[in-house]
Amino acid sequence: MAFSDLLCHMARSPALAVTVLLTLAVLVVNGWTDAPNAIAGVVVSGALPFPAAAALAALCNCAGVLSVTAAAPVARTVYSMARFGGTPRQALCALCAAMTAVVLWAVAAWALGIPTSESHALAAGLSGAAVAQAGDLSCIRWWAWGRVLGGLILSILLAFWAGRAVQRRLSRLNADPHALRLAQLPGAAAAAFLHGAQDGQKLLGVFLLGLALAQGQGDAPPGPVPLWLSLLCAAAMSGGTALGGRRIIHRMGRDMVALDPCRALSTDLAGVLSLWAATLLGLPVSTTHTKTAAIMGAGAAKDPRSVNWGVCKEMVLTWIFTFPGCGLIGFVLAKLFLVIF
Repeated sequence: MAFSDLLCHMARSPALAVTVLLTLAVLVVNGWTDAPNAIAGVVVSGALPFPAAAALAALCNCAGVLSVTAAAPVARTVYSMARFGGTPRQALCALCAAMTAVVLWAVAAWALGIPTSESHALAAGLSGAAVAQAGDLSCIRWWAWGRVLGGLILSILLAFWAGRAVQRRLSRLNADPHALRLAQLPGAAAAAFLHGAQDGQKLLGVFLLGLALAQGQGDAPPGPVPLWLSLLCAAAMSGGTALGGRRIIHRMGRDMVALDPCRALSTDLAGVLSLWAATLLGLPVSTTHTKTAAIMGAGAAKDPRSVNWGVCKEMVLTWIFTFPGCGLIGFVLAKLFLVIF
């Protein structure tokens, strides 16, 4: 599909136009609230000033999004989270509700300075909105939820173990702090790239779903990703990353665990390993959860008391409530949108 074809579809379908705008908003919010996780270590340890770190993350996010194709397993999983039935207008109204729920949840979490997962908010919002439209749970594709939950468990356990193991080994080297800061730069770049690739797949899957629903082809497999769509998504996510995210960086790299150069490098390496493994397996995972678990593991490697478990508890509770909370918001908004529109 050419960009002009999208504009024609949007002109004929206001619901599709709103869906496109909301998906771009989610990409911006994702870059704004998720990308700081990739650069928390380099900022807190002093390896890079915040503006330079944000620019690095924006560039690598962009490259990560451009590396995605529709055939990617993560994109297919998000595309297939739930079955949106009814007319194209009804299906797009429900999809609009799901994306609105994701934006509201993410902005609320950012305002509180708590890193949350747009990935899991997206899965919950899509499912809640589809259930509201269908009236029961028959629209949920449970195999997709199995991949989401499997990715959640794998990424947290692997990142915590890797952060702990890498920190213990690096601490024995007594390396020069300057050398550790230099080593962080490729680690942060790789984490930002993988964040773009992971979350780029998810939001491209939503774009393709919206286009399919507008044409009454919601059950058809996702088509190829046009280059212009990849560029559009990359620009939106990179723009969001450039907006900042200092509060989340301080929450993770100072309040939860005080990251020195050694711990910061450990979290970067552990996060990259976990994100790379999940991407190879085609599992949708959260950059937020992965990096946070890596930070916890690095902090607990020598002395568990160096981790502020109170802050960790707040984050974990937010993660737990993301699924039911965002799902409920998506459900209520879908019911409302279907009545109003």
